[in-house]
Amino acid sequence: MAGARKPGRNFLFVPGPTNIPDRILRAMHVAMEDHRSSDFPKLTLPLFEDIKKIFKTKDGQVFIYPSSGTGAWEAALTNTRSPGDKMLAARFGQFSHLWIDLARRHGLEVIVQEEEWGTGASPERIEEALRADKNHEIKGVMVVHNETATGVTSDVAAVRRAMDAAKHPALLYVDGVSSIASLDFRFDEWGVDLAITGSQKGLMLPAGLGIVCVSPKALAAMKDAKCRRCYFDFTDHMKANPNGYFPYTPAVPLLYGLRESIAILQEEGLDNVFARHHHLAAGARAAVKAWGLKICAKEPKWHSDTVTAIMVPQGFNGADVIDRAYRRYNLALGAGLSQVAGKLFRIGHSGDLNELMLLGAISGTEMAMRDVGIEVALGSGVGAAQAQFRGAAEAKEMKVAAE
Repeated sequence: MAGARKPGRNFLFVPGPTNIPDRILRAMHVAMEDHRSSDFPKLTLPLFEDIKKIFKTKDGQVFIYPSSGTGAWEAALTNTRSPGDKMLAARFGQFSHLWIDLARRHGLEVIVQEEEWGTGASPERIEEALRADKNHEIKGVMVVHNETATGVTSDVAAVRRAMDAAKHPALLYVDGVSSIASLDFRFDEWGVDLAITGSQKGLMLPAGLGIVCVSPKALAAMKDAKCRRCYFDFTDHMKANPNGYFPYTPAVPLLYGLRESIAILQEEGLDNVFARHHHLAAGARAAVKAWGLKICAKEPKWHSDTVTAIMVPQGFNGADVIDRAYRRYNLALGAGLSQVAGKLFRIGHSGDLNELMLLGAISGTEMAMRDVGIEVALGSGVGAAQAQFRGAAEAKEMKVAAE
């Protein structure tokens, strides 16, 4: 239809998929090749080792699947558990809910700790439940590190301390889909047993890779695991991966993209990546405060540095803000899900982003809110974020000069 084209770039500010750097797009633009050739391991063998650095593990083993993060959820559970096994899980958002649902579909008995949406996993309640489990019937603790539905980050290190304090042998399962490569994540130091991520968020790739990092303790649990598995069986990968191959056809262009993603992250430095995400999130939160609105996260300790979930005033629907932003300003914002559907919208700020890109999203959000009748002062959020960014930059420069 004439006139339907939207000029310029779509401003993609959903919590995922995230923006793909041009370098990664170019890296994936490769001719198809024989994934059984003698040259293929030149790509894959370094990749298996380098991705471990993103998880910050020396002892963990990484498995890469052609799937979404949901496939990695399934792989982590089915390779280490048996039907009827008891699992302990905190539920405080749509993605923790979906992971619990997946576990139950595989015949696992999930003990759910309900937490208020806008908060996260409670180490105190987890410790209490594990101390009460005298016979060690609970085989695993499931925690979503970063709940994108509500913009909440849980303290995984505190969960591990709680498990250790209870002297409980359960495995620690962590969903890091929207945290790994964006937020500080320490597989070995935090005693994580299985960590899950996907390619489309902090790794800055298209969706299509599900990645699981597995501790030696979790690998040992495989010998007693009775859940049915075929496509996601770790054993098949353990036979093929050491030689640089996969048990079936891999997503070859995505593997080239992953290699470039890891190079980009290493060039910036993981600690700098985490600091940048914190910096950008502070600007987004400053904008929300200037608008006179609230975020879904109940306290600063829950604040996510990869997504800000913004509550709309009573009488308004967040879906209207999202629709107006997209149709009028070519800006994609995240929707409220399940319990918070219509009550909020989300600005994702993960992956390949800088201050000016986020300021554009904040500006478009202001206009969309005014268009649907939410009384925010145009420029207020942009100005607050600008002040936050400039103040942080000046403070950094003064610190460097003093050193």
